Amino acid sequence: MIKKTSIIFFGTYLYNCKLFIAVKMKTIQANQTVKIPKTLKVSVKARKVTVEGPRGKLTRDFKHVAVDMRMIGKQQLMVEKWFGIRKELAVVRTVCSHIENMIKGVTKGFLYKMRSVYAHFPINLAISEQGSLVEIRNFLGEKYIRRVVMPKGVTCKNSPNQKDEIIVEGNSIELVSQAAARIQQSTTVKNKDIRKFLDGVYVSEKTTVEGV
Repeated sequence: MIKKTSIIFFGTYLYNCKLFIAVKMKTIQANQTVKIPKTLKVSVKARKVTVEGPRGKLTRDFKHVAVDMRMIGKQQLMVEKWFGIRKELAVVRTVCSHIENMIKGVTKGFLYKMRSVYAHFPINLAISEQGSLVEIRNFLGEKYIRRVVMPKGVTCKNSPNQKDEIIVEGNSIELVSQAAARIQQSTTVKNKDIRKFLDGVYVSEKTTVEGV
């Protein structure tokens, strides 16, 4: 829950020789805290957040965001915004959500399951280079081999339980979802009605690595 204190600013301006009164409400201060598990180590320096946990280490830079960030003890991180209008205050919760995803990534990890869908030509998914390269063959019967390179920190493997399924996993939700998007977009059908030609590789499930 974001805590906020508001104040109203009044201003006057002329337009076509008519006097208008502009009212803009600014919030004096809005803040939100993120709880940090005891098993993790989190540090903030110059809006650069580093999270270390059992699965590894994640770092993210928030210097493009005009907010204050500081630690409150070892178990809480506060994000606050001073004198912001409504649209500027939305960034407080956004930053907190990013940090919560980092915490979840180094504790549980993120896992996307993708299934190949085809009507006639079976899509062949081959994974090589220790899970860092996905090769898509026989898409719509084409001889062209589509190669998708995984971002650093993301691995891909064939599902042991399900046919025509691959598993994309990693600690960063941005990189995992980006890898899944690259695989899906590599099988975009061109110059045909995509409502009829539904062949491709699609995300079927989003979950975490731990507990799977």
